[in-house]
Amino acid sequence: QVQLVESGGGLVQAGGSLRLSCVASGSTFSTSLMAWYRQAPGKQRDFVARISSGSITNYADSVKGRFTISRDNAKNTVSLQMNSLNVEDTAVYYCRAFTRRGNEYWGQGTQVTVSS
Repeated sequence: QVQLVESGGGLVQAGGSLRLSCVASGSTFSTSLMAWYRQAPGKQRDFVARISSGSITNYADSVKGRFTISRDNAKNTVSLQMNSLNVEDTAVYYCRAFTRRGNEYWGQGTQVTVSS
């Protein structure tokens, strides 16, 4: 069983930055694919970014060049640096883990609100 705990959300003005973190429990972190998703009010949950166990990254087109995903296996942590935020980035951000055994886990989410 893996538990994911996100932090770092908050209220920021448009153009500002936030850094989200997700700490994972257990011993499978270093071999897991980690990802961030987000869900705006009334909308489906959408992919934001992912990072493989070998630190290969992929991003949604809407965040390319603004967001950076990274991982620290020593701290069981995956982070999302978000720059040049705009109001369309307002959402609950979720951390997701995919283990080598095929299990997946979600965090509880952290709210990001961008004001104009």
